[in-house]
Amino acid sequence: MQASCGRSVPAPGPRPLPSQRGGCLSPRTAWSGDPGGSYSARDPEGRGIRRPRACGQDGGRGAMRSPKLPGLVLSLLLLLPPPGPVGGAARFDPTWESLDARQLPAWFDQAKFGIFIHWGVFSVPSFGSEWFWWYWQKEKLPSYVDFMKNNYPPDFTYADFGPLFTAKFFDANQWADILQASGAKYVVLTSKHHEGFTLWGSERSWNWNAVDEGPKKDIVKELAVAVRTRTDLRFGLYYSLFEWFHPLFLEDESSSFQKQQYPLSKMLPELYELVNQYQPEVLWSDGDGGAPDTYWNSTVFLAWLYNESPVRDTVVTNDRWGAGSICKHGGYYTCSDRYNPGHLLPHKWENCMTIDQFSWGYRRNAGISDYLTIEELVKQLVETVSCGGNLLMNIGPTKDGTISAIFEERLRQMGTWLKVNGEAIYDTHAWRSQNDTVTPEVWYTSKPKNKLVYAMFLKWPTSGQLFLGQPKATLGATEVELLGHGQPLQWTPLEQNGIMVELPQLTVHQMPWVTSM
Repeated sequence: MQASCGRSVPAPGPRPLPSQRGGCLSPRTAWSGDPGGSYSARDPEGRGIRRPRACGQDGGRGAMRSPKLPGLVLSLLLLLPPPGPVGGAARFDPTWESLDARQLPAWFDQAKFGIFIHWGVFSVPSFGSEWFWWYWQKEKLPSYVDFMKNNYPPDFTYADFGPLFTAKFFDANQWADILQASGAKYVVLTSKHHEGFTLWGSERSWNWNAVDEGPKKDIVKELAVAVRTRTDLRFGLYYSLFEWFHPLFLEDESSSFQKQQYPLSKMLPELYELVNQYQPEVLWSDGDGGAPDTYWNSTVFLAWLYNESPVRDTVVTNDRWGAGSICKHGGYYTCSDRYNPGHLLPHKWENCMTIDQFSWGYRRNAGISDYLTIEELVKQLVETVSCGGNLLMNIGPTKDGTISAIFEERLRQMGTWLKVNGEAIYDTHAWRSQNDTVTPEVWYTSKPKNKLVYAMFLKWPTSGQLFLGQPKATLGATEVELLGHGQPLQWTPLEQNGIMVELPQLTVHQMPWVTSM
């Protein structure tokens, strides 16, 4: 099965979570003996969709312990040198060895949190999945065939959905304001999904683009302008390399990809056009159609992107540039949809996931339990960032161009949580232990330069006492605070390792990190 963020794959069912929100502790002085923040090499274990595994489980496999080191502050600074400048005189050859050696622009790791937007003609039927056309016409799944039979004339084709994709209520400024309120630092819009419909006026997609059909406007341009003028987010674009039913791709496929008519006449010209015209700082490739990167000329394009393009110094790319490249080549790794390994990786990675657990595009037939709660979303963010990843959280607008109320609510709730706890997320590093081995649902991040470690706990202990097994604190030197509270907290060392923190007695209304009532 093709790993694609355009594919609908059922996510794990809802998990029980505490009714009260947790918080984030910030020791203001480094805990003695903590080298902090270095990455530990470990290969990913599988690429399937699964529930996150706590880093400290299975014999403590994910708790990356390091020996005590004298000269704590010096060790911290040596372990995590500041990233150098990107670009400059460095030139990259069209080989994976050369391209993979490019340093990822620092802004991406600092950002931690982005919003994915899946929008296209599939938003018109808004049934089942954004893979609607494929499931209806190619796989002929009964639920999709019956949906069309019961709701549309017998001769209705997928192309007939194009004029119905009106986007009549689309307001790029409103979208930008919602994105800003979410606390995200970058956004990625589907410029073209596997259906081939482009959200800009591509000359290579005549009469199957948003300028000629449906909205009759350049969606990519309008959102890019709004994001850049009204927010502090970086603007990015998703692009599907292949198209399900494009005749040139199908002809190339029938030749076992010995022919290259489709990439040379369609895909590559569109990619160059997107980069030159809209200058995305994230280029999110997807959909290799089973073809190798040599068919797509991926390394040649990426060498141009890194050497010559207008975004050569700031652009980041993912790992979906041909069959076999995922989780192996490219800028950062995605490995699979909803990838959350639960342990530290030696390479920067991203967890692209959906608020609607069963679809990337908008679904009219979604039930309330299909949407992840804010507690579940915060858990995804905390786990991902603690293990060195970024979270790319997806929403699917309607055919009219509106962001439905439940998506907007989740975005604003996340923004509320980040206003208080963002210090423990943005511009942080993985700590020597990703989660606590004494108390479950406690995840760590760090800022070595500031000698700070953050303990994010997802459940408020009923006893009012938080037991942490990983910190090595020093009486008289280590200070513990609760973000959003502002006052130092009392703590005592445990008999062997760790500390016990006395949490303040607060009502729900006194908890600034609570995002829903």
